[in-house]
Amino acid sequence: MSMPSNASGDEPGLRNKPQALFLAAEAPYPAIGGGPIRASSVLEYLARRFSVHAIFFREPGAPHPGAAIPPGRVDRVDVIDLPFHSKHPVARVLRNVSRLVRNRAPLMDRFAGFEASIERCVSGQQYEAAFIEHFWCAPYVEQVRSRAKRVILDVYNVESAWHSSMASSESGLLAWSHGRFARAALHLEHYWLPKFDRILATSCNDAKIMRAIAADAKVTVYPNALPLIVPPPRTDRPEIIFSGNLEYAPNIAAVRFFHRNVWPALQSRWPELKWKILSRNPGPIRDLAARDPSIQITGFVADAVAVIAQSRVAIVPLFAGSGTRIKILEAWAAGTPVVSTTLGAEGLECRDGEHLVLADDAERFTTAVSELLALPLNRERLGAAGRRLYEERYTWPIAWKALEAVLEGDTSHR
Repeated sequence: MSMPSNASGDEPGLRNKPQALFLAAEAPYPAIGGGPIRASSVLEYLARRFSVHAIFFREPGAPHPGAAIPPGRVDRVDVIDLPFHSKHPVARVLRNVSRLVRNRAPLMDRFAGFEASIERCVSGQQYEAAFIEHFWCAPYVEQVRSRAKRVILDVYNVESAWHSSMASSESGLLAWSHGRFARAALHLEHYWLPKFDRILATSCNDAKIMRAIAADAKVTVYPNALPLIVPPPRTDRPEIIFSGNLEYAPNIAAVRFFHRNVWPALQSRWPELKWKILSRNPGPIRDLAARDPSIQITGFVADAVAVIAQSRVAIVPLFAGSGTRIKILEAWAAGTPVVSTTLGAEGLECRDGEHLVLADDAERFTTAVSELLALPLNRERLGAAGRRLYEERYTWPIAWKALEAVLEGDTSHR
């Protein structure tokens, strides 16, 4: 299915722009959550210098991705509909058993098999540049290669590292399954990464991992970033906040870890304290809020940064995952101090005690949060330092310098 965007090909100067392809596994708008925020940052840059042809995958029942795109960003939208997959736990187990037998990592399997659809979408086109978002779509370089002067793969997470991280944080059959998926992903990364003219990594750490996997891969760091947001009004509510997609296994594990190992001690010392959970998919942890009125689930909010600015501390108790955490960038943009595990802050160029506080076990996490709750001046200092770091390194205009270098052929940004 295809449709024109709100940007007309008859706008002044538009016909003189070179064409770029933007192939994404998920819609970038509304720009809510880590994946859409990163995708929209790339698309916003491309729209400034190219006439953009976008191809999006769509889950069953989801609205047309083109409807939410702001005017002027794309000139043609094609949509590839994914088959229905039940979210019932039994159905998910059966799918993943099949993937284990076939040695196919879950999301690589989900987005596989659409070569003919991609071929139809790009038929007759010629692109100055083609951006493929997510490693899950990397195999479609075969359909795009002959039609683009350069093909760039934007890697949000190193899939093998993500599954290895999950294997380390789980036990038993789950750990074994993630270990098998990690090996399957590693094989694919070794094969596909060298086929691109440039790979975009979220951090120096991810870039190092990918260069170790495929020595011939040309990797540039394009950091996760946010638009330059005006500092929101801050309040001093007695609350802490966790934000994140709770269909994402590491986030579910983080919330349950904090609830089991940290929250009771904080409640004991701070009886009036509220714990706000900001998530548009809170289903897996609704039981926690049902049993404890001090836990508040917000559901969808249009402005996450403004909501985070109402809390005294943002928590990131992650023990698995890959890439870099948008939730920390949002807290920095809000001027809210952050307590995170080392893995939660992995890949971000920050210093413990200056831009955030790192804590890697329940006792240290409890102490770090409690000390910030007790010391308003420390909260203010840490929040201000995080805001400065965000403004200096993690806004779209700063991050776009890396994309500019890639498209101009400057390898000094590697």
